[in-house]
Amino acid sequence: MRWIQYLLATRYMLVLVLIVNFLGTVYGYYWYIPQLVETPAIFLPFVPDSPTASFFFLFVLLAFLMKRHAPYFEALALVTLIKYGLWAVGMNLFVLVSVDDFPWEGYMLIGSHFAMAVQAVLFAPYYRFHMRHLVVAGIWILHNDVIDYVFGMMPRYSMLSAYSNEIGYVTFWLSIAVLLVSYYLVLSKKSVKLELP
Repeated sequence: MRWIQYLLATRYMLVLVLIVNFLGTVYGYYWYIPQLVETPAIFLPFVPDSPTASFFFLFVLLAFLMKRHAPYFEALALVTLIKYGLWAVGMNLFVLVSVDDFPWEGYMLIGSHFAMAVQAVLFAPYYRFHMRHLVVAGIWILHNDVIDYVFGMMPRYSMLSAYSNEIGYVTFWLSIAVLLVSYYLVLSKKSVKLELP
């Protein structure tokens, strides 16, 4: 796996990953438009979860291309890419087993969101954030859980609305697990550190 991580940090691959994530971010915000037009303005930053995660990652990639670090964005990107990548995979798999006709877009969402989580982990050795940055990312995702499941702003999957309480509970513990994994990947004594080429 180390050779993949070295390859990803080359300028060519950073540009390619930046372009792919930019396109995914644009598509993600487009996908959320029907929900965003009905969302109170105060909640708008917390509704489009996955595109906002990849939006954070765009700043990380731009910083890497300039041979710099953006620790708040690194922490936000790592935490949100893993959380919302895995969350979307789980929800789409739940839909897959719940309906007779699963659209091709569902498979695309499973693949693209799984890739979000994987890229977050692959780039983790290049991150240089500290505990204060991870705390901010933790506040962001836990606050987002409250917005989603207390104020009802969660992504809309009509066939899953009957399970919103259970999904909210699982999502909270996913947030905690992701924070622990992020700590292990970047801040623990066992974390692997790589330098940008």
